[in-house]
This record gives sequence, structure tokens and C-alpha cells, in this order.
Amino acid sequence: MPQVSIVIPAYNVGPYLQRCLDSVCNQTLHDIEIIVVDDASTDDTPEILQKAARHDHRIVALRHDENKGLHLARKTGVLAATGAYTLMLDGDDELDPNMCEQLVARFSGTHADMLHFGISVIGENGISATDAASFASFINAPSQLLHGSDILRATFDENNGQTMDWRATQRIFNTELLVRGFNAMTDTRLERAEDAYEMFVLCALADSCAPAEDIRGYRYHYGIGVTGVSQISAQRFGEFCNQFHACITASEDFAKTHAAIDSIDDCLAGLKHKSIELLANDWLTRVPEEEKLAAAQQMNDVFGADTTCREIWRFVRDRAYSYIQSNMLPEKQDKMFSWRNIAESIEDDGRPFPPSNRLKTMKATALGHLTDIESRALKEQYDKQRIRIFVTTHKEVDKPQSDILQPVQVGPKSTRFPWAFQDDEGENIADKNPMYCELTTQYWAWKNVDADYYGFCHYRRYFDFSGVEHKENAYGEIMDDYIDAASIKRYGLDDESIKKAIAGADVVTTRWGDLCEIIEGYGSPIKIYQHAPKLHLRDLRHMYDILCEMHPDYKTDADAFLHGHRSCFCNMFIMRKDIFQDYCAWLFSILQKFEETTDMSLYSKEALRTPGHLSERLLNIYLIHHKRIGSGWKVKELQCVHFTHPEPRRPLERLSDEIDPTTVVPVVFAADNNYVPQLTTTIYSAMTNANPDRYYDVTVLQKDIAWENQERMRQFLLGKFKNMNLRFADVSREISGYDLTTSNAHISIETYYRFLIQKALPFYDKVLYLDSDIVINGDIAQLYDTELGDNLLAAVHDIDYQGNLNMNDGKRLKYTNKKLHMKHPFQYFQAGVLVLNTKEMRKAYSIKQWLDYASDPDFIYNDQDVLNAHCEGRVVFLDWSWNVVHDCANRVANVFSFAPNDSYDAYIASRKDPKIIHYAGFEKPWVKPDCDFAPVYWSYARQTPFYEQLIGKIVSSNAKPVGGPKPPRAVGENNVLRKVVDPLAPIGSRRREVLKSVGRAVRGR
Repeated sequence: MPQVSIVIPAYNVGPYLQRCLDSVCNQTLHDIEIIVVDDASTDDTPEILQKAARHDHRIVALRHDENKGLHLARKTGVLAATGAYTLMLDGDDELDPNMCEQLVARFSGTHADMLHFGISVIGENGISATDAASFASFINAPSQLLHGSDILRATFDENNGQTMDWRATQRIFNTELLVRGFNAMTDTRLERAEDAYEMFVLCALADSCAPAEDIRGYRYHYGIGVTGVSQISAQRFGEFCNQFHACITASEDFAKTHAAIDSIDDCLAGLKHKSIELLANDWLTRVPEEEKLAAAQQMNDVFGADTTCREIWRFVRDRAYSYIQSNMLPEKQDKMFSWRNIAESIEDDGRPFPPSNRLKTMKATALGHLTDIESRALKEQYDKQRIRIFVTTHKEVDKPQSDILQPVQVGPKSTRFPWAFQDDEGENIADKNPMYCELTTQYWAWKNVDADYYGFCHYRRYFDFSGVEHKENAYGEIMDDYIDAASIKRYGLDDESIKKAIAGADVVTTRWGDLCEIIEGYGSPIKIYQHAPKLHLRDLRHMYDILCEMHPDYKTDADAFLHGHRSCFCNMFIMRKDIFQDYCAWLFSILQKFEETTDMSLYSKEALRTPGHLSERLLNIYLIHHKRIGSGWKVKELQCVHFTHPEPRRPLERLSDEIDPTTVVPVVFAADNNYVPQLTTTIYSAMTNANPDRYYDVTVLQKDIAWENQERMRQFLLGKFKNMNLRFADVSREISGYDLTTSNAHISIETYYRFLIQKALPFYDKVLYLDSDIVINGDIAQLYDTELGDNLLAAVHDIDYQGNLNMNDGKRLKYTNKKLHMKHPFQYFQAGVLVLNTKEMRKAYSIKQWLDYASDPDFIYNDQDVLNAHCEGRVVFLDWSWNVVHDCANRVANVFSFAPNDSYDAYIASRKDPKIIHYAGFEKPWVKPDCDFAPVYWSYARQTPFYEQLIGKIVSSNAKPVGGPKPPRAVGENNVLRKVVDPLAPIGSRRREVLKSVGRAVRGR
């Protein structure tokens, strides 16, 4: 028996094989066998091998008839080994002459199953000496004597620090262990990550591993073979992905059959993570930038989005951090920004996935570094500006894309906004923000900023730089909703417009308004201050006294302002540098004196802001003074625009990855604050009958549901049902600018919100929409599971509409053909219960298209008509029991009975066991408590915390209209016709409904 077997797999290593064989044949230890497995080479490897074998009988030449890959070549060699110890050597590497002798000497003194020795690294094919030295330092890290499962943990367990590499060629093994290990391994072809798999098995089976890193006679040519820096195509990288995946799968299979081994699952996780990191490193260093997206998609196809994105974000993180460490800024076209785009494109490719904690952590760190870089770049850009208008904010808000408009964060800073300057940096009075308000920004700019012009705005209020006159409210402000592209253009909130607007001016202020006409018509600043309920007039007088004492020449101006009737507002201004410096020195000295001589310890929160209020008055006095003394300033006045919703849009997010996505049922409702009791009843009924093994993600689209009502609903519903989530999405921004009205008093604007679902929940490809005037007796998970194919939605036929279609007058049929352009009118569906294929809907129509369609005032049933007109032919029809419309004002007999016989019979049958009851029409249980199916409704409603409010809607004649404000009546209160109709057909009566139907028929509706 030889002392050492050396196993050498060889595939097309002709240029290196002779060097390798010479190194082993010349070992100082002669008692060895050299097993070379030719894996069906196509170069001169076989000839070199046969020639060497003829010269040295210790060489055993084996050959595969077909190429089987490195793992199986090793396996062939290992199973043929007869030595006491076995060493695996790659055909493009070699050994120092005394390597085997040193290893045997060390081995005989340890009685271990394996030795972990060191290597000498030689850089090849572009591998720099520095990279080679770095790799050698890592690979030769000292280890210690290990036993049992500690060997596996030291090699693979991330929690253990992975103190050893997993290179199979950096160990010498007891041959008995090696043979036992390879016999337990797969006969599947494995490449690229085969070392990880083989060492996973061998470490799991070994009893002991001894260190020998000081023996470095293995010469590893780093950069030859599969390693290196040569460029590869996206297709080739895809092959690498499949090869790594096969090795990971083999490791998983072994772990399943050896689950009793301590920590094997943790070690398997470490193997996966490290293997994929090594694979991804080839994406980084070897795939050309123009092919990186395609290569990432290949990786996504094999490993999924979570793994792929995690690795790309790792590279973004590391590159961004290198810029932070070097205190440098990247070019705008730096490749890490394209990597970020690649990661985000894969995350948003339409295949939802729950992100792991590793991905979330990696992405958050990368984005944090990018934010730091972007913040530094932004502030450098800001510092280059000579006109600097500072926008004070204490919260996250939308901001115009302008280098001149520069945000400054004030107030408490549990989170510091990276996109803003901070008022507590440099010389500052940030701690006085509760008293000085936005003046802390002004003070910070005075002490720390150099500019030609200094200006100040507020996150809600900006100057209107457009030069176009806009309508103002009673307080002299232009009112608008959102800071978006349209409003930025409308008010000139861009750098060029700003420069043009202030050109030639020394001072810019808001408009001086006549106090006899605005601000409640109080007439003078002193009277306005006097009528402020939480301010103290004595403070204004005290400020006046201080001013007159410190600057007696201002007394005339203070009197003129305080008792006059003109003022500019909001503490907004832009000043030339010398004027600003003079103003700040004047202003802050007065306020400091006021603060030192005023006891504000018992002031309310608003009264504590008195220095801020006083500064607004002092600005006016300062400007009036310099006008009076002829300072010669050119003063320009601009309008002020007030944005009511400056907060940024906050999109809904995916559920936590702790929720199994296969169990989730996304459900969407639309409601307003007045409809909260009904909404709660509907959701309660749904969850009462829900499958406990499913998770219901409930979203309410709304724009005015009070926070206290939202909280009350959460406490009630989430307290009772642990398998649901409840969130509220404000859709005000999405529907602004559209003329959305309804044709029926009992239909509210909220009905249009269903058009927003495809955008509001982009991470779902399928969503269940339900009206809020229903109760649910069945499990809506069964409804959600309806197969849709490529259809746009699933719904129930509309029995009411079908009845109208069969009326002899033909009006509804004509309307359906001419207005809705439906080819099959009797396929009209009821839209109160919908299973929406949001993936296909996004392809078919944009939100703008839906809302444009819905803005047509001539529809009878508004959004329902829109859906029918544009979804015809792509609808799956549900069983009638999923939307059983109740009998409102005898419509079963008077309308439904006109429907086709089969439809009518199906509807009647569905009433016996309705899964969903729909109280469509004006007769609702909370309006007519004995209406059809009312007992079912009240059985749910009385269990909710809003039951009394529903009762109140019945008993109170002053109750608000159900479903929100109703449109103006077509017939005015004083119309003669009203005096005839109202007594005969009171509002809400069946007779009234008949008359309304007649009226609609006359109008062709």
C-alpha cells in the first residue's frame, strides 16, 4: 500500500499537465501513487499522460469515454486510490518536491482524518500580485484542531465566522474517509461549486481536522481554468448559474438525509450564501456592463429575485461605501447607478416575492450609502448657487426640483433628512425652534452661508415666480393641493423662473395686503394681534418698547405699521446679501432682548412661539423704515402659494415576508368617513366567515376617513381576527383634476376608486374588490381563487340591468348598444363584487384612461358602465350567489322578472343561500330597517362598535346622506313642480323611485 495517493482530474490541461506530473514524480517521498483521470480531453492531454505513464510506473492513467465534469472525475480517481492518505491536485497546479513528505510526517503525528495545509498563490492571466497576495492571506489563515461537527461549522456556518476555506485541494485526507465520503456523494455532473459540495459532505463525516497552514508546498495558479478575470457573456454566466444551482441542490439532498448532524441546516445556509456570493462575483468582474442586465435575468431565472437582488445590492453597497471612505463623489454615469436600476427592475418585474431579511438589510444599507452620496452631491450643488432660498421643514415633504430652493430641517431630529441642511449645524439657535419657529433657519443661514441673495419660504408656502396673476383667497394666498410637476410649472418653481422673477430686485416680499379687506377685516396689525386667542397683546407692546429703546429712529415706522392697514405676510422674503446681514443683526438683537425680559414659562404652545410672531411684524417695520428714509431699494412683491398637501405620496408596501404569500387574499374597499359603520359591518361579516388558514390583506381606499375612525376600526377588527391586515390608502392625489360625478344619489364618488386598485397595489396581480353596502356569508377566499386566465375580471350578471334590457320601450337596450357599444348587452355585470386581474388590467388600460372614461357625465351607472363597456369579452361570470342584490322597492317583481328566464331562475335560487347580499339601491338597512334581508345585516352590525351610529342614521332626521354628499337636485327647492311632486311622491318613497325611472326613460337613460 503506498503512503500517499495523488488524484489528478485532467480535462484539456495539455499546456500545464507535464509541469504538474513532473512536480509529483519528483517528490522526495517515493512511496506514492499518481492517479490521473482524463475526463475525455480533446487536446493533447491523453498523449502527454500516456507518455508520462510509460516513464513512471506509479502513474495510473484512467479515462472517461465522455466528459463528466470535475466532480465525477475526482470520484473516479478517489475510488481507485489505495494509499493511506489521498491528496487531490488540479492538473494546472503543482507541488513542491517535499510536499508529500512534509504532509505524511505531520499526518502521522495527529491521527486526524484530514489536514488543512497552506498554499502558494501565483497570479496568472491578469491577476495582479496584490490580488494574489490578498487571496493567499485569506486562504492561509491559521486554523486549529477541530473535532466532530465543529469541522463543518468552521467551514460553512456563518454564525461561527466560517474560519476555514472549503477548497478540496487544500486538504490531505485519510483515504478511508475520502472513499466513504465520495460513495455518499451524487453521481450527477457537478462543476464550478463542486468543492463546496464535496467538502460539505466530507466535513460532515469527519471526526477530526488538524491545522498545517505552515506547509505551503501546493502551488496554486490563480487565474488559470475556471478562475480568472476573462470576460464572459450573459449566456455563459447563465451556465455558471445552473452549475452552482446543481451543487447547492446536491448539498441540500445530503443535508436532508443527514439531518441529525448538529448545525447542518445552518451550515447548509452558509454554503448557499457563500456559493452565490462567489457566483455573483463573476457577474461583477467578468460580465461586461452592457450584458449585466441580461446576466442578472439569467441569475433571476435560476435563483429567484430575492437572491439575485441581494447580490447586486451588495455590489452597490460596497462601491458606494468606497466613495464615502475616500470622500469622493461618483460621476453621474457611475456603473453602480446602473446596477441599482438592474436590481430595481428585477424586483419590479411583475413576479411578486417576499423579500428576505438579508435582502432588506442589504438593500437598506446600500440605499443608505447612496443617500449619503446623493446628499453630499446635492449640498455641494447647493453651495455653488449665489441665489439661495431656504425652505424650512420639520417633516418629509415634496420639494420642487430646484438648486435654488434648498430645504432646511428644523425642530427635533429623531430622523435627519439627508436631502436637507440642518439648522443645528455650525453656529445656530436650533434649540430655540419652539419659540423662534422658522427663524432658526434664518439665523443658521446668516451665520453659516455665503450667497448674493438669501431667501426664505416654508414647506407649505412658496413665492409664485411665474409672473402670471392667480386667484387668491380671503387671506391673500393662492391655494393649491400638491407640489407636483404641474404646480411647479404653474408657479415657476424652477431655477430659471426664479432668477428671472427676482432679477434687478434688492428685496422681494409677499404682496402687501389691505387689512380692511382681508384677515377678517380687523383693519390693523395691532387689532389682528389683539384678536389672536392664544397670543398676548402685552408682548407686542413690550416688543414695541424694546424697539423704540434700541432704535428710536424706528418709532415712527412702528407706529405707522401697527396702526396702519397694510402688511405683507408669512415671514417670506428674498434679500440682497448686505441688506440681509443688516436685517438679521437688527432683528435678532431685538428678539434676544425680548426673550431676556419676558417670562414665557407658563405660555401655551402657540404663545411660546411669540418671537416668531413678532418677527413677522418686525420685518414689516424694517421695510417701512428703509422706504421712509430713502434707502433706494428696489422692492418687488410676489404672490404667495399655499399647498394644502405638501406631504409626499406614500405607496402601499408588500406584506411582511413572515406571511406566506400563497395564503394571502388581497381585498379592497372604497369608502368615506360617513360610511365607516357600514364598511366595518361589511369587513366584520367577511372575516366572521373567513378561512382561518388564509390571510386577508384588507385595504380601504379613501380620502377623508378620520384617524380616530381608522384606529377604532383597527382595534376592533385586528383585535378579533389575527389572520388579517387593515390599512387605509389616501387616493386624493390620484383623483384630483378629474370631474367625477354620479348619476344616482345613493352612489358616491368613492365608487370610482376601484379604477385605482391596479396602481395602488402594484405587488398584487389579482385583487378582490367589494362594495361596502354588502354583508358576506361565504368565505371570500373561495371567490378570490376564481381562475381568471387572461380575462380582466370576474363578476356576477346584473339581474336589474337584464330586466331593463327586456323592457318593451327598448330604451336600455338602445343605451347599451349606442352608448356602451356592447355587442352582447345581456353580458352586462354588476360591479359591486369583482375579482380583478390587475396584471392584465395594467396592460389594457392606464389609470388616466379609466378616469378619463369615467369623467363622462352621461353614464347611467357611472363606473359600472365604464367597466362593462371596456371589459366586454374578457369577463368570467361568477355564480349568482356571490352578489345577491336585495329586493329594493319591489324590483324583483317590477324589474328583475323581466330578465331572461334562466337568469331570473338563477337569481331566485341564489336568494336561498346567498354568499354575498348586496343592498344596492336606496333602500338600505340603516335607512329602512325592515328592508329585504335586513335581519341578516343587523345580525352582523350589532356586533360592531358602530352599531349605535347606524341606529342613529335611522332615528335622526338630520343624518348626512348615505355615501357622502349628494349632487344638487335637478329641480330647485322653489320650483312649482316640486310643490306638486313632493306631496304625492315623497323623497325615498317607492312612488318617487317610479317617477325617477320615468324621468330617466324620458331622457333616454
